[in-house]
Amino acid sequence: GVPAVVDLAAMREAMEKLGGDPQKINPLSPVDLVIDHSVMVDAFGSQKAFGENVDLEFERNRERYEFLRWGQTAFRNFRVVPPGTGICHQVNLEYLSQTVWTNDDTGRTVAYPDTLVGTDSHTTMVNGLAVLGWGVGGIEAEAAMLGQPVSMLIPEVVGFKVT
Repeated sequence: GVPAVVDLAAMREAMEKLGGDPQKINPLSPVDLVIDHSVMVDAFGSQKAFGENVDLEFERNRERYEFLRWGQTAFRNFRVVPPGTGICHQVNLEYLSQTVWTNDDTGRTVAYPDTLVGTDSHTTMVNGLAVLGWGVGGIEAEAAMLGQPVSMLIPEVVGFKVT
């Protein structure tokens, strides 16, 4: 996730140097960056252990999380789900999946199926909710976020959600 935000920031900088509008550089599809599997276990065996471990995680990775928070506020279509929220496939299943999306940008409401391109090995668990999910590598996920062809296996679908 961090390299994707770095790439977007670099593209904005290049756009500005070329005299263009850097605000035009955004993910083309909704992106939810779920930070999971990052909490180390320092404290255990008490009711306060989870909170202590998450606090240490934020302390150890402060710069990275500040950068990602900046990305969330700087770019449209980009949200960050912080560490300590849950593991990626749990967050996809319980919070992010909508099954059906709607869009009324054209003045009429259009409904389309939810899709997911994710880098977690459990991405396809979301298929249990009738959400079409593909597990891919990080480079392919970033390509989907930027509107680039991802693979011959992935048909063009409106509204990719990259996590």
